[in-house]
Order: sequence, then structure tokens, then C-alpha cells
Amino acid sequence: MRPFRREDEGLLFGVAKLAFGEQDDDRTIATLTRSTVFVAELGDEPAGYVALEETGDAFRIEQLCVHPAHEAEGIGGQLLEWAEGYAIAGGAERLEIVVEPGNDRALSFYRRRGFAPTASDLYVLVLPHAN
Repeated sequence: MRPFRREDEGLLFGVAKLAFGEQDDDRTIATLTRSTVFVAELGDEPAGYVALEETGDAFRIEQLCVHPAHEAEGIGGQLLEWAEGYAIAGGAERLEIVVEPGNDRALSFYRRRGFAPTASDLYVLVLPHAN
């Protein structure tokens, strides 16, 4: 796991396109440029990334994306654990994610990891306090 580098933008945009299919390209570009992004690599290639934004006393996962060639290899779980650790270190009380309606796979992934619904599409993980 490593921090985003400007030269990652094109590669991560490609990963997002493969993982999400048809989506708002401008949203992905904006997320990569304004969020705190961490990249999971296998060899020298990006296997996925997580983009976070601080929102008061919480961090929100703007995107968590795994390259389709690396699904079911634990990359998503590692990215989520990294995001959780980063949020705890930053003093956040919660980690949040918006799960789009109908994305049952993502919903199951986050629920298995302790996220609970607080609104129709917002799921929250209450974080322990950093010591």
C-alpha cells in the first residue's frame, strides 16, 4: 500500500473504468485529484485504490475500487483496513461509505466488515479511539 502519485491518475482511471463500467468519468477524475488516495500494488501494477475525504469527525470512502483481475484476492479488504487505520490515526469517530441502491455485492462486503445503515444509502463503521 502506498500513497497516490500524480502519475497514477491514468492507470487508476483505467482500473475504475474496468471495475465500475459505465460511470461518470468526471466524478472519478475529481475523486482522484481532490481525495486522499492510497494504492494497492501487485508487482508494479495497481490492483486497486481507496479514496477518502475528511468530513468533520468522519472520513468518507469516496471510492474503493479493485481491478477485476484481482477480485476475490483480499485486495478490497486490505484497502478497507488501510482506510480504517488512516481514519483512526486522523482522529475520526466514523468511517462512512455511500452504497448505491442495487449494489448488493458492495453492501454485503461492507456489512460483513461491521458497517451499519444510517440512511437509505449511507453506511457507517464506528471507529475505536486512537491512543
